[in-house]
Amino acid sequence: MPALADDHFGPIELDKLFRRNPDAHPPRILLLHGSVRARSFSRLANEEAARILQRLGCETRVFDPSGLPLADDADDTHPKVAELRDLVIWSEGMVWCSPERHGAMSGIMKTQIDWIPLALGGVRPTQGKTLAVMQVCGGSQSFNAVNQLRILGRWMRLVTIPNQSSIAKAFLEFDDEGRMKPSPYYDRLVDVMEELTKFTLLTRDCADYLVDRYSERKESAQDVSARVNQRSM
Repeated sequence: MPALADDHFGPIELDKLFRRNPDAHPPRILLLHGSVRARSFSRLANEEAARILQRLGCETRVFDPSGLPLADDADDTHPKVAELRDLVIWSEGMVWCSPERHGAMSGIMKTQIDWIPLALGGVRPTQGKTLAVMQVCGGSQSFNAVNQLRILGRWMRLVTIPNQSSIAKAFLEFDDEGRMKPSPYYDRLVDVMEELTKFTLLTRDCADYLVDRYSERKESAQDVSARVNQRSM
C-alpha cells in the first residue's frame, strides 16, 4: 500500500469544528423556486418559508427565475445569471423548492442549478453550505422532485439536511392572499426551516474545514510542486 503523506493526512482538528468566536450575523438563506406562473405554488411555499426563517432570526433572499436564460444559451455575464451567482456567494444556506412535473423537478429549477458552477474563480460557491429541499404537488404526495434535488445537492457539495417538505394538492393549501393555511404540511414546513437554521448555525463557521478533502490537498500540493520545479528549470 502507498504511504500516506503526513502533510495531508492527520488527526481531526477539533478546534476548527468548534470555534470560540462564531460569526454573529444572522444566517443568510437563499430560496430558489421552480416556476414562473403568476400563482406559483413553489414560490408561495418559498415565501412562507422565508417568513418562518425570518422569525427564526435569518436573513433571506428569494431569487426570481423569470428571465433567466437556459444554461449555455447566454454568457455568464447575463444580468440574471450574475444576480443568481452573487446571491449564491452571499448565502450560507439554501432552500430549493420545485413543482413536480412529469414525475420530476421542473426545467426552471434545473436551469437555476445548472447556472451555479462548482467553482467560480478561486471560490466553490456551494461547497459546505446547507440545503433544504421541498416540492409542491398538483395531486397526491410524491417525493420524486425532492429525491432528485437531494442528488443534485450532494453533487454540488451542499450539506443537505435530513428533513424535507412535500406539499400534496398545493392548490388547496394556500389562501387567496397566498398565505399557507394551518395544516400538518405547514407544521412540516416549520420543522424543515427550523432544522435548516440549526444546521446552518452549526456548520457555517467551519464549513470549509468540514468539506476539506485529503485528495484535494494532495493534488494542490503536487500542483504547487510542479510549478516550483518548472520555474527552477
